[in-house]
Amino acid sequence: MAEDERGRDDALIERGAAPAGAGQGADGRDGGARGGTPPNIPPNTPLAPPPAAVPSSAASPGAAAPPGAPPHRGGLVGALERLATTLVRVAIARPLLSVLLLLALGIGAGVHVSRHFAMDTDATRLFPQDLPWRQAERALEEAFPQRNDLVAVVIDGATGAVADRAAAALAEALARRTDIAKRVSRPDGGAFFERNAFLFLPEAEVRSITEQLIAAQPLLGTLAADPGLRGVASTLDLVLEGVKRGDTTLESLAAPLRELAGTAGEAAEGRLRPLDWSRLFTGRAPSALELRRFVLVQARLDYAALSPGEAVTEGIRAEARRLGLDAAHGVRLRITGAIPMGDEEFGSIAEDADVNGLLSVALVVFLLWLALRSVRLVLAVLVTLAAGLAVTAAFALLAVGPFNIISVAFAVLFVGLGVDFGIQYAVRYRAERHALPPGTPRPLRAALLAAGHRAGPAMLLAAIATAIGFLSFLPTDYRGVADLGRIAGFGMVVAVVLSLTLLPALLCLLRPAAEGREVGWSALAPLDRALTKRARLVVGLCVVLAVGGLALLPRLSFDVDPLHLRDRHSEAVATYYDLMRDPDTTPQTADILAPSLDAAEALARRAAALPEIRQAVTLRSFIPENQGPKLALIEDAAMLMGPTLAPEPRPDPDDAAVAAALRHTAEGLAAAAGGRGGAAATDAGRLAVAFRALADGPPEGRALLAEAVVPGLRTTLRQITAALGAQAVTEADLPADLRADWVTPDGRARVELYPSGDSTDDAAMARFAAAAQSLSPGASGPPISILGSTGTIRHAFLVAGGVALALIALLLTVVLRSVTHMALALAPLMLGLLLTLATCVLTGLALNLANIIALPLLLGVGVAFHIYYILAWEDGTRELLATPLTRAVVLSALTTASAFGLLALSHHPGTASMGVLLTLSLAWTLLALLVAMPAMLHVAEKPAAPPAG
Repeated sequence: MAEDERGRDDALIERGAAPAGAGQGADGRDGGARGGTPPNIPPNTPLAPPPAAVPSSAASPGAAAPPGAPPHRGGLVGALERLATTLVRVAIARPLLSVLLLLALGIGAGVHVSRHFAMDTDATRLFPQDLPWRQAERALEEAFPQRNDLVAVVIDGATGAVADRAAAALAEALARRTDIAKRVSRPDGGAFFERNAFLFLPEAEVRSITEQLIAAQPLLGTLAADPGLRGVASTLDLVLEGVKRGDTTLESLAAPLRELAGTAGEAAEGRLRPLDWSRLFTGRAPSALELRRFVLVQARLDYAALSPGEAVTEGIRAEARRLGLDAAHGVRLRITGAIPMGDEEFGSIAEDADVNGLLSVALVVFLLWLALRSVRLVLAVLVTLAAGLAVTAAFALLAVGPFNIISVAFAVLFVGLGVDFGIQYAVRYRAERHALPPGTPRPLRAALLAAGHRAGPAMLLAAIATAIGFLSFLPTDYRGVADLGRIAGFGMVVAVVLSLTLLPALLCLLRPAAEGREVGWSALAPLDRALTKRARLVVGLCVVLAVGGLALLPRLSFDVDPLHLRDRHSEAVATYYDLMRDPDTTPQTADILAPSLDAAEALARRAAALPEIRQAVTLRSFIPENQGPKLALIEDAAMLMGPTLAPEPRPDPDDAAVAAALRHTAEGLAAAAGGRGGAAATDAGRLAVAFRALADGPPEGRALLAEAVVPGLRTTLRQITAALGAQAVTEADLPADLRADWVTPDGRARVELYPSGDSTDDAAMARFAAAAQSLSPGASGPPISILGSTGTIRHAFLVAGGVALALIALLLTVVLRSVTHMALALAPLMLGLLLTLATCVLTGLALNLANIIALPLLLGVGVAFHIYYILAWEDGTRELLATPLTRAVVLSALTTASAFGLLALSHHPGTASMGVLLTLSLAWTLLALLVAMPAMLHVAEKPAAPPAG
């Protein structure tokens, strides 16, 4: 019975070919290739090639194909032909059962994916742990675990005191949030740095500060005794008395009067402007670093989530809101670090995913309709694609484990190549259905079988070659792409098998209407003839383009910095760049783990001699230099200032007393300014007006002024008192938490190296990384990790590309049984790749860690398309562009381009560059296929022998 069924099917396949002169077959073979001539072409013309032009490999040895039927090929192609036909035959024998079983598999896989989907977003796991640069990173991470998974909170204040209070309050609040933070620290704050603040300054600056403090002793005494608005007003009264007596001039008070007038004027208008007491005492504007404080949070991360640090950053922001750390209170709070930048990156991608996804689906469906011209065919292809995607995703979770940030891109590759297999089969079905002679029994079944018979071998061979390309990543050190290759390789098998089983079974049930018109693009026939006539000229131009592309290749750039793939306008990235521009805060540093603190000191001295390194920091860098002279200056000032800074405090005044004090001071200011010219007199008058308005206004205005003036005053007085209590610092005096960040319990010590070059310059960072590694091969840090990971990725793609091309070339040689045809299949693909990379050079588009993922898709799509053409050529097709095959290839490429070309519109720079490169590569691949390959085939074809006689 089975043999009878197969016999009937073979008869159906034979009837699936058009009779001589009736039109084109599914693979584009015209009547001439079948023993007749194409429509409207007279016999014995150059466009009607004689049977001798058909390669002998197109037929099975010892057997001729039945008249009007496709040739039965031998060798591996013949085996693939039989396999494809068998898959279709089995699927459509019981179409409802086939659909139910295969959809059950797809639905079951989808349910498994929905319940067990897991994502590992830890980028460190994308690489083997035994790579030298990863070993160095791990050694440091294990030695100082408290420095792992750090989130940096950058706080900029209107004044240094505002920033200091904000950082202290936030650190205290976050220390209680053990749900999001393992550890909270202030690298630039705390009692140790406050007490020894003067010791870390140059001796000349310490001398200047202590002299200024001593000169301001009377004023400081008044402020210390009454550190509120009344005390500020009383201090101004004292100063004005001095001006009145001639002890000082109003002009010498220009800076304090200007600052106070600005703060009081804002308060009178209902706005907060914190007063910078440090600037008031020193007379100089603070640097950006003096207005900045840091809080470091060791985060509790959830790597199963797409944004593992989202809960941490949200928790930090919630505490900041609760504490009022915002612009209205003179605070700018930003969050940065590798974790927030990664979270923002995923967020940026997800933000575009909804809109781009909808547009992509709409375009894919539209192009499928253009290719298939049937809603039922489009529906069948989409259902097949969805089932294959679900099965592949389930396999990935079961066989590989959680997706990583690279392997999750399998969906992109699967859709791009899976839709091609569906289009190839469905278009071939349409062509076969159109070519059926009138009265053919069971035309749907005949067309489905004929489509599998003709399209199946090329589809299977393309799937094998593409899978080989993806699986070539398995032996590389880039685990992220190795996982992607394993999943995508399996996906190619799933996609082609379902396209030869589920798709025909669905079409059996959906019963699309008969084809009323030709499926190929007959309008392209003149171009076919032109390419045939000018084949040598076209090939010559291709050679010139290839040589030009090769000449440009050395100028191809590879952007190694992952920061360039991120949105520079996002908070975390913009803040990171802000820190990089300051040599004192740049995170682009390197660390070396030394066996002891003494060894670390010796290494730091060696580092200081290298021009690429600006400074080397160890634990002993926190022991101030030249302490003796500084301590003498501090002790002298403390002896004079001690009683002044610790007076008997006055009772706090009520609001009426404050108003009266402001009113009294306003009168003194007005008198001092009266009749005088100059900026100081103007500012005194402004301050008098503001004080009078505040004194006569509601209590809220005075409260706002107190908020702007009093906290900073008290912070400054506390810091001065603490700094005047400094004592000699030894290694034993360093705080335990500070020591833990630099020396391990077993005595190993960390050396941190800072670059001397621009941290945003890739070349400078490469030199810095090389210098750090010259000091110790175990150096680690962002610049070294970037170079190490980039080298690993480059090597992975080069090795995988070489292996893939070699294996695909071997496969094609064995299957096609012709080195020439193998070369003809791969030459246009290589030309398309060369032109893609040359265009990158000419347009300034650099390869990077994101868009390089487009190259496997280019290889897969390109190999598939070229295999389709070379097998059609072996079957006798000579006018390739007018065939249904070209319709399927072009619309498949456009469908893939529409699916992923929209990535170019993404706000995420890395994703956008991937979309640009995908679109560019598909365009050149298609052009090389449609123009270069037919010309190469015609040039390479041996002319037929002249007739005897």
